[in-house]
Amino acid sequence: MTKAIATTLRILRLYAIALWVGGLIFFVVVAQVAFTNLPTTHEAGMVVRGSLIAIHHIGIGTGLLYLLATTALRFLNRNAQGLYIAESLLVIAMLLLTYYSQDSIIPRMERDRMALGGEVTDATKATPEHIEFDRLHNLSTQVEGGVLLCGLIVLALAAVPRRPNL
Repeated sequence: MTKAIATTLRILRLYAIALWVGGLIFFVVVAQVAFTNLPTTHEAGMVVRGSLIAIHHIGIGTGLLYLLATTALRFLNRNAQGLYIAESLLVIAMLLLTYYSQDSIIPRMERDRMALGGEVTDATKATPEHIEFDRLHNLSTQVEGGVLLCGLIVLALAAVPRRPNL
């Protein structure tokens, strides 16, 4: 019974992190398609913003699921503590970065966008709001890239065999 539980937990972990990382990769594609094909950058920005918020919600849910399953596995398999701890720390970093983007970066970008009349590209680049929007956009890109990088490392670590003690 314990072996079946451990297998189920490993499957849940893999599904969770694969969904989050896959969503982040797909988000890059959606952003590229939106800015290439939609008539205005405002429309593209709205699609990208909405997609990013959805990916954040998926990431938070799957990240918490990953942590719960990993914690349970740590109790079932005492021989792999180091890997489980490393994975958990990376997922915690992913969650913190996601919360930071969701609760800090995105609202400030939206504030600046609204201060520029709703359309960033129509505003003069020298305005403080435009400069701040561009800075936050770059920060957002770096934060999401960090989340993706951590997720790819977690996926790699999840594939490392562990010596079971079951």
